[in-house]
Amino acid sequence: MNAPRGKQQIREALAQVEVLRLKSRSTPTVLRALSMVKSYQCRRFEATYQDLLTSDTYGPACRFFLNELYSPKDFSQRDAEFSKIAGPVERLFPRSIVDIAVALADLHALTEDLDAEMAVSLSRNLDCDQTGPHLDDSLYQQAWRGVGRTKDRKSQLERVTQLGSKLAKVTRLPGIKLTLRAMRRPAAAANLSTLQQFLEEGFETFAYMAREQYAIEHFLNIINKRESEWMNQLN
Repeated sequence: MNAPRGKQQIREALAQVEVLRLKSRSTPTVLRALSMVKSYQCRRFEATYQDLLTSDTYGPACRFFLNELYSPKDFSQRDAEFSKIAGPVERLFPRSIVDIAVALADLHALTEDLDAEMAVSLSRNLDCDQTGPHLDDSLYQQAWRGVGRTKDRKSQLERVTQLGSKLAKVTRLPGIKLTLRAMRRPAAAANLSTLQQFLEEGFETFAYMAREQYAIEHFLNIINKRESEWMNQLN
């Protein structure tokens, strides 16, 4: 992947996310369903990985995945900054960091696409007076099966583990911690502080886990195994 292609990928992915975001906001029932889908997925992740979340070794990385990949929070600010990185990407960030930015933008676009379809499917089965954020297992499974897209679901999981692998590789680069810290001021000057925070937190959590031999590989294997089992149960 060359730098121009990296910029193009980020722009295309985030443009897709913005289109999906605007489309969901235009239909209140779908927007409510989308919030329910994301909240359900966050609760499910917490339940599935309760042991990892309370682990000294895996807890920080697991919370990072929960907050940055499975959280129902609004990522508009981070997305806006990722759009900006498409311009000064070669000047501000090392190549390894650009790869992570591209991988995250790509994963984010696919996740938002799948969630949006889930929301549309779910909205058809919501009661008009159902305004609460909670979604039960049967409705979620019904929406999941209604959407299908098994191949894309598998690709989504592959991209999650690939993102983790890229973060793991960065932790092994000599001087990367100092490089990231040196980027704080230029990132702030370019209004990329949220992106900077994501990169530093990702590095710190994976660097912490990497202190234990094979811990990162074990962590990613657990994610892959449990998510695959979860998908098999829903299909």
